[in-house]
Amino acid sequence: MSGTKPLRRFDTSLGLCESVGVFASGENLAMGAEGMASSEDPQTAMTSGDKSDSPPTVTVMIPTLNEAGNLPFVLNTIPEWVDEILIVDGRSQDDTLRIATDLRPDVRVLRVARLGKGAAMKAGFDAATGDFIIALDADGSMDGAMIGAFRDAFVAGAEYVKGTRFGPGGGSADITRFRRVGDWGICLLTRLLFGAKYTDATYGYVGIRADAVKKIGIDSDGFEVETLIGIRAQRAGLRIAEVSCFESTRIIGKSNLHAVRDGIRILKVILRERLRRRTDVTD
Repeated sequence: MSGTKPLRRFDTSLGLCESVGVFASGENLAMGAEGMASSEDPQTAMTSGDKSDSPPTVTVMIPTLNEAGNLPFVLNTIPEWVDEILIVDGRSQDDTLRIATDLRPDVRVLRVARLGKGAAMKAGFDAATGDFIIALDADGSMDGAMIGAFRDAFVAGAEYVKGTRFGPGGGSADITRFRRVGDWGICLLTRLLFGAKYTDATYGYVGIRADAVKKIGIDSDGFEVETLIGIRAQRAGLRIAEVSCFESTRIIGKSNLHAVRDGIRILKVILRERLRRRTDVTD
């Protein structure tokens, strides 16, 4: 494999499973959920791809808003080797923060005044101390065991890692047919307008290297943030990987997602990004 070419298939010298792939912006290679046995022995995996004296650190960032009933499950799925758990709370009125700190005394809490998932993710990405930052929803729909697969993709060279429900080994117990068609249409638009080859445009299980956060420049407050990050990662030329994941249903409570309203917001973001110059995202 030439050093001037992006990794299209997994290089077995890295010591990871063969389903891992890293690709240049616009060249998507999915990683199957079943092939990732990476929640164990992180030192072996991380030092294989990292030439520094110490392995890269991992932050798991969890945006919350009244998720007291779901946090015990979510926190229990996070691997013990994760270096930092960052709760980004949007003014919860229940026991979210008490439960988080009782269950994990080492958790960091960041309170944000501005409501919205996009606002929480912006604040969390800016405040995280890890080399690899992985966003995890607080409703129990995402499996924290997949954090190891995200980490492995970073170690293999990715700068932005995107969870996908529609890659090999992925799936969803929650998505409706209407939302699935909508996601397909958004993927098509981002491919036609930006050259992105994502298989899932609206799933929020994402990760980014800390040194690439400023290249994204989040400036949206709502659920459209996932699509925004994907577009800007593509336009910034980041090395992108997809990890196949299974989405469960929310455990307790009602989602704030509204398919039509948020779909319109996503379309507005796509149009805005199409008209925006690359240099408009500043450091």
